[in-house]
Amino acid sequence: MSDIATYDPGARRFGRVNWLGLYTLCEREVKRFLNVWTQTLMAPLVTAGLFMVIFSIAIGPRRGEVMGVPFVTFIAPGILMMTVIQNAFANTSSSIVISKVQGNIVDTLMPPLSGGEMVLGYLAGGVARGLVVAVVIMLGLGLVLGLWPAHPIAAFAFVLLGAAFLAGLGMVAGIFAEKFDQMAAITNFVVTPLAFLSGTFYSVDALPPVMFEITHFNPIFYLIDGARWGMIGVSDGPPLMGFGISVVSVIAINLVAWSMFRRGYRLKD
Repeated sequence: MSDIATYDPGARRFGRVNWLGLYTLCEREVKRFLNVWTQTLMAPLVTAGLFMVIFSIAIGPRRGEVMGVPFVTFIAPGILMMTVIQNAFANTSSSIVISKVQGNIVDTLMPPLSGGEMVLGYLAGGVARGLVVAVVIMLGLGLVLGLWPAHPIAAFAFVLLGAAFLAGLGMVAGIFAEKFDQMAAITNFVVTPLAFLSGTFYSVDALPPVMFEITHFNPIFYLIDGARWGMIGVSDGPPLMGFGISVVSVIAINLVAWSMFRRGYRLKD
């Protein structure tokens, strides 16, 4: 009777971290995009290739050099990072929204997973998808354009930070959105403008003073600028400062996601 009286079914009996549950969630999120690789991996690669071809044909021959490099070479890192962050965001946000709409989000909430473990699980899927896309695009740029990373470690670091930041933002957006149209609105009116207006296709030095200042409040600018430095060795700002801001941005957005998971915000209604 004493054993029964002291038994607590809600107690964590697997240490400070539920490694099995965390691994299972990570595995689910990775397999989720691998099972439909033609949609989650092949389609973004084709889109990135089309961007490169269109800009090369329509603008490249007449644009001249930007920051001392050919225009096509200049935009390649921006397109790389834009593709990475869009896919990282889509992976986490769609996973959460679909679960909420279908009513099976309870399958994620019921297991003994803490808010931090859920963040890491979803983050693993978004980052993995972003890194796979990045590696394939880098190989394509190297084989087709002869463009290999000038600073490989820096390029990898900024790609990793970009995937982690947008995966975290995807979690926040997915938790906040209740329907697919709300998710589409966040993507179209927040994520896409932030990506396109962050120096992807131009140097921010060419912007009017007001837009120049506004751009420097956009965390994606530092991700793209850092990736450009890692890939071709040129950037609009100091890479080290961009790295620091990117790290702070990743930590901040994932802390927001952790807080939302911990409180069950818009998940347990």
